[in-house]
Amino acid sequence: MTFLERTIQRAKSNKKTIVLPESEDIRTLKAASVALKEGIADIILLGNKEKVKKNGKGLNIPEEKVLEIDKFDRIDEYANMLYQLRKEKGVTLDIAYKLLENPLYFAVMMVKMGDADGMVAGAVSSTSDTLRPALQILRTAKGTKIVSAFFIMCVPDCQYGANGVFAYGDSGLVENPDAEQLSEIAISTAKSFELLVEEQPVVAMLSYSTYGSAKSELTEKVIQATKLAKEKAPELLLDGELQVDAAVVKEIGQRKAPGSSVAGKANVMIFPNLDAGNIAYKLTERLAKAEAYGPLLQGIAKPVNDLSRGCTAEDIVGVIAITAVQAQSV
Repeated sequence: MTFLERTIQRAKSNKKTIVLPESEDIRTLKAASVALKEGIADIILLGNKEKVKKNGKGLNIPEEKVLEIDKFDRIDEYANMLYQLRKEKGVTLDIAYKLLENPLYFAVMMVKMGDADGMVAGAVSSTSDTLRPALQILRTAKGTKIVSAFFIMCVPDCQYGANGVFAYGDSGLVENPDAEQLSEIAISTAKSFELLVEEQPVVAMLSYSTYGSAKSELTEKVIQATKLAKEKAPELLLDGELQVDAAVVKEIGQRKAPGSSVAGKANVMIFPNLDAGNIAYKLTERLAKAEAYGPLLQGIAKPVNDLSRGCTAEDIVGVIAITAVQAQSV
């Protein structure tokens, strides 16, 4: 059974409600139709019912699954809550009403109010537009110091990782984390991998150097982040600094990093910055024909997940299922 098949099965076992604010996008409508038909999640689409019916012709999306913001009978309740949450930041009640006209803000408020268990967006919206209301309204999870993003990468016919499944972090959000932030990203990504893949995380702190084969500010950051992560989470199988080949190929790992508990076994790949992480995930997706699910957000109080604007309807179905599984653990 593939990662996606297992995730869908888990989502079906305890069905959650996922809100999709981008109903103007045909990929979103197709994904909503599949999720509803297969029982992956209950879906709320934000938009105009007539437009959804027209654009989604043949998809059999029930009218009652479409919520029109301008006709929502609890808008006063939502606006008052948003005002209370943001008044110290200068948000007036009038501004709160205006913000709720934005489907992204409204969708996050649905999650805040318990009317949805999670949100998926980003097929047409930027990461910053998707993330901003989530951080302002839901805020960070208890005990979390930084919100970051990761991808689940499923590489076909691959002997490495967890049967070809990896987590790549941070590959979508934090541009240039310092050593402290990088250690937090490593710990969060390990936890996310364990939750979603149901395998023991084996974490490689990646660099262009292995065990001091090169020395620079770049390698020192990874070395320091490795030290901090081991101090914070001594139970984790985590090591660095490691080059990618040493991290995933057993023979090379034994040669370059003898005695490492991670070398040659890594399934969680932690990149030193967003340049490296984003380039790596796109190369893996395109050259290895991998399935890429994300950028998935971690560290927010309730599940909100971003999409690549190059995503397919099938990708959105996968992220809906992932978001539902995340919601099961909240």
